[in-house]
Amino acid sequence: MTNRYFLTRKLIPGLAAAAAAVTVSLSASAEPVKIRIQWSVAPAHITPLITQAPKGIYKNYGKSYVVEPVRMRGSGPALQGIAAGEIDLGGMSIQALVRGVKRAKLDLKVIAQVMSGGVDGYGSSEFYARDGEITKLEDLKGKIIAVNALGSSIDAAVQAQFGRLGWKVGRDYQVVEVRFSAMLPALQSKRVDLAPLLTPFNLIAKKKGGVKYMFNMRDALGATETLQWIGRADWIQKNRAALVDFMADHIRFRTWLYDPKSREEVLATLSKVTKRPAKNYASWVFTKTDNYREPNALVNVARMQKNVDDLVRLGVLKESIAVKNYIDLSIAQEAAARVNK
Repeated sequence: MTNRYFLTRKLIPGLAAAAAAVTVSLSASAEPVKIRIQWSVAPAHITPLITQAPKGIYKNYGKSYVVEPVRMRGSGPALQGIAAGEIDLGGMSIQALVRGVKRAKLDLKVIAQVMSGGVDGYGSSEFYARDGEITKLEDLKGKIIAVNALGSSIDAAVQAQFGRLGWKVGRDYQVVEVRFSAMLPALQSKRVDLAPLLTPFNLIAKKKGGVKYMFNMRDALGATETLQWIGRADWIQKNRAALVDFMADHIRFRTWLYDPKSREEVLATLSKVTKRPAKNYASWVFTKTDNYREPNALVNVARMQKNVDDLVRLGVLKESIAVKNYIDLSIAQEAAARVNK
C-alpha cells in the first residue's frame, strides 16, 4: 500500500536540497536548447506527439530548441524531477505547484496551460466502480481507490469528493497508485473498487459493461486548470528566447490538432505514438468530449486561483498561494502575437 503522506514526510523535505544542488546550463556552443518535458498519458498530455508533428509546424525545432518527452507517472514524480534537474517542464497539477513553492521552497513558474477539465461543456475525467457492488458513494467506505499518482489532479478530486462526506484517506478508504492504462483491469479484477477511467478507457468500459459511473472531476472540483507546464524560474528566464520559439510552434501545433482538414493525419500520428488503432480516438479526441486545450496555451489565472482556494477549503491543500505571483503569461502571449499577427 502506498504511503499517503510520502510527499510531505519523505520526498518534499529533500526537494529543496536537490534543487539547490542542480544547475541547468547551456553549453558554450550554439546548440539548440533541450527542453525536457514530463508527460504521463497520451492524448491527455499531447507532449509525446510533438516530435511526430509535421515538420512545417515546429519551424524552429532543431534550430533554437529540441524537445525530449519524458514519461513520469504524475505530478508528484514530476515535481521531484524538476527539483532534481531531471526535467525542465512538468505537466503538473495545481497542488504540485503549491507544494513545490510552499514546502520544497522551489522558485517555480507556470508558463502554459496543458489542459483544463469541465470547461465550457468540454470533457472531465470520470470515475467508475463495479456495477452491482457499488450503488452510491457511501458504499465505498473502507474500499480501495485508484489514482494515477499521489499529488495529482485525480488524487485531489478523490480527496475533495470524499472529503464532503467527512472521510479521511487511510481511515475511511485506502488509495493506491495505478497506471492509467491499468485502471480498468484493476477495477475488473477487484484489485481496486473505484478508478478514474480517462477516455477512451471509459468508452471501452461502458461498451463491455459491468461498470457504474460514480462522478467526474467537475463534480469534485468544478471547472479546473487541470495541468500546466511548470518549471524552475531561473531555467525559464535563461532560456526564454528558445521557449518563445517553442511556444509559437506549439500554438501552430494546437491549431493543427483541431483543424478538420488535418483530422486523418492527426489520428494517424496519435495511433503511431500510442500504438492503438486510430478508430479508438476518431469519435472523441480533440473534440468537446475531450479535455479543453486553450488555443494559445494561456492559463486562466482566475480559475486557477479558485481551484487553489477550493482545495484549501476542502482540506486537500494545507496552504494557499497567490497564483498570479507564480505565472508568467508573457512567453505564450509573445508567441501568440507572433503566430496570429
